[in-house]
Amino acid sequence: MFLMRKITAIVVQKKNPNRVNVHLDGEFAFGLARITAAWLKVGQELDEKKIGQLQAEDSKEWALQQALLFLSYRARSESEIRKNLHKHEIPDAVIDETLERLRNEGLVNDEEFATAWVENRSTFRPRSRRMLAMELRQKGLDDESMQPALEDVDDEALAYEAAQKRAPRFAELEWDEFRKKLSGFLARRGFSYSVIAPVISRIWKDTRAEEQHFEEEDTT
Repeated sequence: MFLMRKITAIVVQKKNPNRVNVHLDGEFAFGLARITAAWLKVGQELDEKKIGQLQAEDSKEWALQQALLFLSYRARSESEIRKNLHKHEIPDAVIDETLERLRNEGLVNDEEFATAWVENRSTFRPRSRRMLAMELRQKGLDDESMQPALEDVDDEALAYEAAQKRAPRFAELEWDEFRKKLSGFLARRGFSYSVIAPVISRIWKDTRAEEQHFEEEDTT
């Protein structure tokens, strides 16, 4: 026969109004999320089995809330969420269940994460396919998850876009120094020499053609 314990108080936590402290037989017993404790009331009796079920449900709810908070800042990969929940000492079984809930609700999807990551990088900080793949692996994605996002990446187009944005800083330099500076910049973005060389030549020609055009306009 299970020992019965009576709820003598349910008190909202001062530091976290979304949680309550449950007192049994006049003493603090455990904390619960308010949503988990919603059906509890003072005077109700609980046995050890029910207490264990409540704490297990609370663990799942807390894990979900931590994951949602982590996701509120930006999209995350499954691996990032798992690592974050591990930091909070949440058991692996609860983490697995939390990730399953997030997948079912469409809140985590590694393929969509990879696509968004590649699009964001390509728009604001263009870099090579190889470097994009490296970044996604660091986020915990496997080749299968990242492949759809990477298959249409055009290194030459991205290198040209990145070089266009950077080239004005080197506009006053002679060819050798211009090539050296811009090559170094593109190499740090992960582009290979076979991509860098023609892109820099193209940027140099474009820049000089624009200068010549403006000079001709000034003389007319």
